[in-house]
Amino acid sequence: MNIPQTNLPRLVIIGGGFAGINLVKTLANKNFQIVLIDKHNYHTFQPLLYQVSSSGLEPDSIAYPLRKIIKKHRTSFFRLTEVQEILPEEKKIKTTIGDLTYDYLVLATGTKTNYFGNEQVQANSMPMKTVDQALDIRSLILQNFEKAAIADTKEEREAYLNFVIVGAGPTGVELAGAIAELKNNILPRDYHDLNPSDMHIHLLEGSPRVLPPMSEHASKKATKFLKSLGVKVHCDTLVTGYDGLEVTTNSDLEMQSETLIWAAGVTGAPVNGLKADAVMERANRYKVNKFNQVEGYDNIFAIGDIALMTSEDYPKGHPQVAQPAIQQGKLLGKNLIRLAEHKAMKPFEYHDKGSMATIGRNKAVVDLKHSKFGGFFAWFIWMFVHLMSLVGFRNRVVVLFNWTYNYINFDKAARLIIRPFKK
Repeated sequence: MNIPQTNLPRLVIIGGGFAGINLVKTLANKNFQIVLIDKHNYHTFQPLLYQVSSSGLEPDSIAYPLRKIIKKHRTSFFRLTEVQEILPEEKKIKTTIGDLTYDYLVLATGTKTNYFGNEQVQANSMPMKTVDQALDIRSLILQNFEKAAIADTKEEREAYLNFVIVGAGPTGVELAGAIAELKNNILPRDYHDLNPSDMHIHLLEGSPRVLPPMSEHASKKATKFLKSLGVKVHCDTLVTGYDGLEVTTNSDLEMQSETLIWAAGVTGAPVNGLKADAVMERANRYKVNKFNQVEGYDNIFAIGDIALMTSEDYPKGHPQVAQPAIQQGKLLGKNLIRLAEHKAMKPFEYHDKGSMATIGRNKAVVDLKHSKFGGFFAWFIWMFVHLMSLVGFRNRVVVLFNWTYNYINFDKAARLIIRPFKK
């Protein structure tokens, strides 16, 4: 892998998500040689992927080069590769471009889409976890509009204009609202030969309400906002099959749709090689102690979505969102410094800063510790928090400009089929 030899302890970080990059930043120019490994050369700001899917933003607005993050770190290196196996006895990892030894190993591999064993849905639905997948969804939505305009029958046209989103967590709710705004603002202006009333957005959720992780107040507000945009909400509804056209559920609801977007859950993305009991089978997450050390190993750590740290407040582990990953990355950086100085490490304590979701223009919900609210003010807070959380000044400027333009003109400027999608 052409990493120079050094007297400094070598820290290998697998994954350039929120956890990985915050660890790298915390250890910038400290007494470690850092090797950051990822299968992409960029960090993805996943909370805004849905806006790429719905033509609101271009992908370069929410992606940031990993090498740019470490460009001023004199002892940090990046390698574009995929890790195949960990050999803990040899303190070595195997990758697609060669082997590498380590003194400390940090697993920040995040999650992947969870289809809960439904192979038919996996084969025919659209996931949204990566920039590539978001672009595929964008292309498919726009291609469906074009095909609906030349459809020979009403049934064919309706299938192209039926959009089914499975999973009413923050991702599903936000995507449903964004596609509804395409229907309400873009379709009447760009597609004069289509009737907007023929387009339907269905949001399916297996739980009794939308936004299950958030409060009852947020759920009721979000449902009201979704319905005001024309989204059809179906709770207590599980998808049992999808062959690329026919959607079947556990209820009487059946429909035809050329587009089913799966936002119903995630599972961990562990790397082969560690002891079987180090991974929680149901969640595919590494079991870690309060210092983020993987169970059974002193020099292997896991942070972010892939780490399962249980406590009295979080018996099932911390929520798989950005804040725990950011906080664990920062604390582990400080703990590794303390470890190198032969000092005791500090245990991790999660500081919940609240949760939020946006449903569309002037519509969002926010849950804070002592208050819960929705509407324009919540929408403004959502925008500010996400804007400031983006990596890179340029990305913040570009996103702010796009949001301002979209708000003034009721437009989504990135309506481009750059890479046509084929099922």
